[in-house]
Amino acid sequence: MDVTPLIPAGRQVLERYGNGGFRITGVMWQGPVLVHPTRTEAAPLLDAAALSLDSFGFLLDPAFGVQVLLIGGGRSTPFLPLPLRAALRERGVVAEPMDTGAACRTYSILLAEDRPVAAALIPVG
Repeated sequence: MDVTPLIPAGRQVLERYGNGGFRITGVMWQGPVLVHPTRTEAAPLLDAAALSLDSFGFLLDPAFGVQVLLIGGGRSTPFLPLPLRAALRERGVVAEPMDTGAACRTYSILLAEDRPVAAALIPVG
């Protein structure tokens, strides 16, 4: 599934997802990833039920300026416990859990709008 809108050069673009991975700016990533407009890293996100602040790694560094964090839970929308939501909010980050396909599409739209977005994504099939 191609989810590529017109995006400025030099951005981390989510081009495709599926088959257990992602294509981000021409690079194939297998497994979970953390995606920011300027950087992508493999992530330890294997189970949405086990998410903690540590799950989001570099994305919570204030230098990255993330205000919207999309959390793709695979084929389903992950439940985020209220304490985790509150801890993210204290850092100025609004968490938006959704299935991974919706998170990929939403990331692309917000990236095209130059919004302060990042995504933590668990792959699908």
